[in-house]
Amino acid sequence: MASHNGDDMPPPSPPAAAEVVVVMVPFVAHGHLNQLFHLSRLISTNNIPVHFVSTTTHIRQLRSRHHDSSPLSAVHFHQFPTPPFTSPPANPSNRFPSHLQPAFESTLHLRQPVADLILSLSTTARRIAVVHDFLMSYVVQDVKTIPNAETYIFNPLSAFDSFWRTWEKQGRPFPVDPEMLKRIPSDEGTFSPEFVDFVNFQYPHVGSHVGELFDSSRVIEGEYLEYLEREELSDKKKIWAVMQSSHTHKSVVTVSENKNRHNCLQWLDLQPANSVIYVSFGTTTTFSNEQIKELAIGLERSQQRFIWVARAADIGDVFGGDAKIADLPVGYEERVEGRGLVVRGWAPQVEILAHSATGGFMSHCGWNSTTESISLGVPIATWPMHSDQPRNAFLITYVLRIGLMVNDWEHRDELVSSAVVEDVIRRLINSREGEEIQKTATALADTIRRSVAEGGECRKETESFISYISRQG
Repeated sequence: MASHNGDDMPPPSPPAAAEVVVVMVPFVAHGHLNQLFHLSRLISTNNIPVHFVSTTTHIRQLRSRHHDSSPLSAVHFHQFPTPPFTSPPANPSNRFPSHLQPAFESTLHLRQPVADLILSLSTTARRIAVVHDFLMSYVVQDVKTIPNAETYIFNPLSAFDSFWRTWEKQGRPFPVDPEMLKRIPSDEGTFSPEFVDFVNFQYPHVGSHVGELFDSSRVIEGEYLEYLEREELSDKKKIWAVMQSSHTHKSVVTVSENKNRHNCLQWLDLQPANSVIYVSFGTTTTFSNEQIKELAIGLERSQQRFIWVARAADIGDVFGGDAKIADLPVGYEERVEGRGLVVRGWAPQVEILAHSATGGFMSHCGWNSTTESISLGVPIATWPMHSDQPRNAFLITYVLRIGLMVNDWEHRDELVSSAVVEDVIRRLINSREGEEIQKTATALADTIRRSVAEGGECRKETESFISYISRQG
């Protein structure tokens, strides 16, 4: 049975006969959940009821990681149980988070409850727009049998990576820049064999969708979105770039302004502008003890200020037990005290990136982290792990030129030495090269800010999508 809100308050009731209702069906990896959650809030500001559907565990996980006060009166949460599964520990020898595969497989059980929910909503709405992660195509396959419902695929990866994968899959149907083709990282090893099977399992259920949405902007990836729109690749499907626009301004906060904020934000308040490198590798990365040691030493020897989120990778059920936390060298936190801050739990990433003291981001280059950093003008030290991350890193360093490479994909299985970590941090935070990268990143962020403002290109794209799902006939 669906639970709407997961708390004691009764759920807000949707209108008796809504014109248009949106149903969001995200994949359960945190980055994927996060993207459709933000899109839900964006759509709900247009007075369109949004129904957000996932497993009981992952709705709880999502809500526990979002503590802002944004109004959610038009977003209705539906959480469905799935059969129990075992969450194996993360394996540092696997770059891809294969330990999450049982959680991924558990989503297949959502097919019937999701179909029942959409069918129920369709009796009172003129149209149901089902926006689903590509990886939930199997789950939403029954929507095509509901006359007033239509599906839209949400692509959580960058358009840059999506283009290259699609172009290869379709047999390279048109020529592209040969220099780019020579330099772009291979997709070899970006997914585990089991995950490739899971992806391939979705393909037979794709094809009836109206169009695709990307959490992106034409300001960042316009050329590649245009490639994806070409008939050879799009099959005349519509494409919208609906980048989330809620965080596009750096903040300047005084110490006295808010004592209740996360301790890392209060620590940042005391640091000079653009002086701190933020180090975080997302929710799925697991490093070996040897690599953790090299990273720790590199940060220490760089003599630069830093915040390091040294948390363990998510397991299939983040409430199911304590995951192993990284072991740091003995006495490390005492030695870096005042200059470095180690955070071992969940950290407010957007607020950290938006802080005026943050001058760089050492990142795995997941697309959530990448767009947050780009839109806030924070240069990136790239260290990709899997999925679209190697090509996102290439986009950052080679195409957009707003970052430096820590480790490229060709050398992904090699230990990254403390000397490399030290060198990249110093170059990014404290060099003329870093200053030029910062100028480029700031200029791009300014362009994005204008694009999401009223009348801007990105705002118009979102309005186009809202207009399309609200169309008559």
